[in-house]
Amino acid sequence: MSAPLRNPAPVLRFAPSPTGLIHVGNARTALLNALIARRAGGTFILRFDDTDAARSRAEYADAIAADLAWLGIAPDVTVRQSDRLADYAAAAERLKAMGRLYPAYETEEELDLKRGLQRARGLPPVYDRAALALSPEDRARLEAEGRRPHWRFRLDHRVVAWDDGVRGPQQVDTSTLSDPVLVRADGSFLYTLPSVVDDLALGVTQVIRGEDHVTNTAVQIEIFEALGGPVPDFAHHNLLTLPSGEGLSKRLGHLSLSALREAGQEALAVAALSVLVGTSHAVEAVESLDALAEMVDLVAISRAPARFDPADLDALTARTLHLMPFAAAARLQAAGVGGGAAFWLAVRANLSRFEDARGWWEIVATPQAGVIADADRAFLAEAAGLLPAEPWDSTTWKAWTGAVKTTAGRSGRGLFHPLRLALTGRETGPELAALLPLMGRARAEARLKGEVG
Repeated sequence: MSAPLRNPAPVLRFAPSPTGLIHVGNARTALLNALIARRAGGTFILRFDDTDAARSRAEYADAIAADLAWLGIAPDVTVRQSDRLADYAAAAERLKAMGRLYPAYETEEELDLKRGLQRARGLPPVYDRAALALSPEDRARLEAEGRRPHWRFRLDHRVVAWDDGVRGPQQVDTSTLSDPVLVRADGSFLYTLPSVVDDLALGVTQVIRGEDHVTNTAVQIEIFEALGGPVPDFAHHNLLTLPSGEGLSKRLGHLSLSALREAGQEALAVAALSVLVGTSHAVEAVESLDALAEMVDLVAISRAPARFDPADLDALTARTLHLMPFAAAARLQAAGVGGGAAFWLAVRANLSRFEDARGWWEIVATPQAGVIADADRAFLAEAAGLLPAEPWDSTTWKAWTGAVKTTAGRSGRGLFHPLRLALTGRETGPELAALLPLMGRARAEARLKGEVG
């Protein structure tokens, strides 16, 4: 297992932008955070990064909350960045007062030209900090021209190091980076500053996120330190891809949780595959999220992208159902399926999707005719006459078929196959020793006689 967290009651967060439906790649991040918090008795926060008012939608935020609830990882706390703009403005003013946040007036076209010239000279396209050389008179002249500044964070130009929970020791020389823009010219905030301010305010102790954020980490560590707060532990996991190797996209709707739910995939199977694929742990069905939480090991996560194959999910959903205890009772009742624990334990090993249980319940509990071949009619009528009196239990099937075998002189497939077809109308299925008591004598007798029962 990975090393214990530094805080006995850790605080972790999942911070999606409500600009689309979340997919299994997002679920990987959410689950790692939620399960580590669960295992350690900590707090799991859902933070909506919704400062982009033009693209954020309330319906996407609602869908994300519903998806997390479906996965079984409803957050302990939910916050929205759109409610916290005053906090970000206050932090920006603090950084300005320290001289760490400075105004820059270049247009995007001017910046593109600078970068092009740097590349032509074989230099990295890093911002040249020209804005730091502007005098008050220069700034006044630019603003008189109608320019409004964006605000850049002045990096320390030093080596920033951290021990990444997945990738091990990491370091970045921030002199190789452009001073990042934290506040746009219209006064709106980019991702970086609100994220740090919220992590400080909410007491986040560990940030687990995709490896596409590794390059942000050194910058964010400098902002944490500038604001005088503790720096959380960081861990950057590998990303999930489609079987083709293509990256997942909210915009394109790749493997969205809502689509997987509608397709009948089991939430626990989605969780297990999302967490275990691309690690040294074998992908396997689990009985609960608590069991999955015990398997989470950040150190075991591969550095290579991991392919999420829906075909693997089909098989894992079936295996998950086969393990599922009768805690599914509420779902059975909601689906109009009776029979209780006896029915569930009888049919679960034959389910590919949970909805398949309804079909088996209809076979057990609703009037229908079985399938009878002409050559088997006399045999089945004889078998009907040998049905014992009720009550029936798990021993009834063996006792009855033993009597039929002796009387009719049949055995093996010639004995059992016609009985299954007549009783269920199916070539294969659950053990009839478990189904027969649920079906009852009157229904079984009618079907064996070729009647609707």
